[in-house]
Amino acid sequence: MTEDKRPSGPDLTKGVSLSEFKDGKLLGHVGEEDVLLVQAGSEIFAIEPLCSHYHGPLAEGLVVDNTIRCPWHHACFALRSGEATRPPALNALAVWDVTRDQDRITVARKREAPKPSIAHRSAPTSEKFVIVGGGAAGFVAAETLRREGFAGAITMLSNDGAMPVDRPNLSKDYLAGNAPEDWLPLRGEDYYQDAGIDLRLNTSVSGIDPKTRSVTLGNGDKLPFDRLLLATGAEPVRLQIPGADQPHVHTLRSVADSRAIIKTSGSAKRALVIGASFIGLEVAASLRARKIEVHVVAPEERPMQEVLGREMGDFVRSLHEDNGVIFHLNDTVEKLDGTRAALKSGGMIEADLVVAGIGVKPRLALAEHAGLAVDRGVSVSEYLETSIAGIFAAGDIARWPDPHSRQTIRVEHWVVAERQGQTAARNMLGRRERFDAVPFFWSQHYDVPINYVGHAESYDDIAIEGSIKDRDCLLQYRKDGRVLAVASIYRDLDNLKAELEMERSRA
Repeated sequence: MTEDKRPSGPDLTKGVSLSEFKDGKLLGHVGEEDVLLVQAGSEIFAIEPLCSHYHGPLAEGLVVDNTIRCPWHHACFALRSGEATRPPALNALAVWDVTRDQDRITVARKREAPKPSIAHRSAPTSEKFVIVGGGAAGFVAAETLRREGFAGAITMLSNDGAMPVDRPNLSKDYLAGNAPEDWLPLRGEDYYQDAGIDLRLNTSVSGIDPKTRSVTLGNGDKLPFDRLLLATGAEPVRLQIPGADQPHVHTLRSVADSRAIIKTSGSAKRALVIGASFIGLEVAASLRARKIEVHVVAPEERPMQEVLGREMGDFVRSLHEDNGVIFHLNDTVEKLDGTRAALKSGGMIEADLVVAGIGVKPRLALAEHAGLAVDRGVSVSEYLETSIAGIFAAGDIARWPDPHSRQTIRVEHWVVAERQGQTAARNMLGRRERFDAVPFFWSQHYDVPINYVGHAESYDDIAIEGSIKDRDCLLQYRKDGRVLAVASIYRDLDNLKAELEMERSRA
């Protein structure tokens, strides 16, 4: 964006006519500020035109009732107040007053934007809510409790040394060197103090006692709770091969992990990424941005085939190859001897930076020892409550009844974790709100974003609309005639519409 960027479209203080709207929207300006006019039913709203998450263009978004959804990562805003009603956006957008005289629309005064989610709290209560975990679900739960007016104590226990961060950035722009570290925290330090959230970093939890309603910290201290949210997340699967414990061998989950990879990459000539997962390939793309030679070793025939199918897998492979990545598929690393990686096929790769992206596993030990029902994840109801009343679970550990796929599912998506944190918080307050959001994730490879909505653990066929090769496509993953999931490249509005259709067709 250039410094001398001029405001967009017509001057809205002088008025525009409804006939100038396109698809119910019109981008104009008030003074130096861009403003988006949106028609929703019989009303006209004026709102800031860029999503507060990653500045996606809301003019290309989807209007649903009195809200607008961002085309990039499916955040949702209330048109009347500008409030961010659905993650991944957390901050409200500015809104302007609109006057309408028959067909003439005029925009005047800008309203004050709501402060970041520190709602008016009611009189203090003695209730104590404890959140175990400092990731997406835990953070959004704490913030939502305050937004909803909870005035009791909130203690958030995180075994990480960093404040809750925007984790997707760790394998994408931050790792690639395109985003400064001060973009990472979801909120600054002052926020927790102002919101009255007792965030305790570097704090481990050794046990939960449902009978005494207390958690035991790693140092032996006990912390009582009235409601508890388990949001312990997942941890990287560790390489189980000789040489995996060397200092140049990394996994990626935390800020510290990302920093360590960046530090090693400063002197590295060649990197080896083990695993062709989403994280593995995002790391590969980010290291290529740092001009490091990158080799990827993975046991499958093509990357991401299981989730995205053969055609998309082939496209992802060729996209990375076009950017200089060298693949060694149908192969595994058997041993790391110094900087030499020995492959099962007999090949050898010399690499001074190794990143293992071979999956994650949910952290279930606390739940198991507390006697919570566990089934390849912590089993929760549609309200995200565990088998013990008053204890909730959200994020990567939660296995919930999904009304769309009609299965109990557990997914490791950032946006899902945030949305579950939101719902869990409301249910900790007794709201009985079903968690029925359609899962969504995005993956970025160079300049190509892949958006995926829904959940298909298996599928019978894939209907492809458009051209994958030309980076303009929508794929429907179907089972027994039902569309379970949709993936797209540069079909953002269609992806939003697919999400809405899934929401409306829930069982």
